[in-house]
Amino acid sequence: MQCNGGHPVTVLQLLDIGLVSMAFDLSAQVRSIRLLMGKYADVPISFADACLVRMTEILDDSCLFTLDSDFKTYRKHGNREIPTIMPAG
Repeated sequence: MQCNGGHPVTVLQLLDIGLVSMAFDLSAQVRSIRLLMGKYADVPISFADACLVRMTEILDDSCLFTLDSDFKTYRKHGNREIPTIMPAG
């Protein structure tokens, strides 16, 4: 967003006034995220990454764009590879 002259706060403002909505309800996903963070504690997994893994579980046909190679290690629903788009290397 910043590369295009935007500012991250703009997204928060759009959320605040209801022009953009976020389907991910963190409070409803706390248990699942805690389980993911425990499972991948040795990688380690960040809170943000655990949220993204959980989102790929909820939106089962999703594909995640990332630069983070840890997503090659993470699995959704326990054993399923997370479809990703990432640079080779």
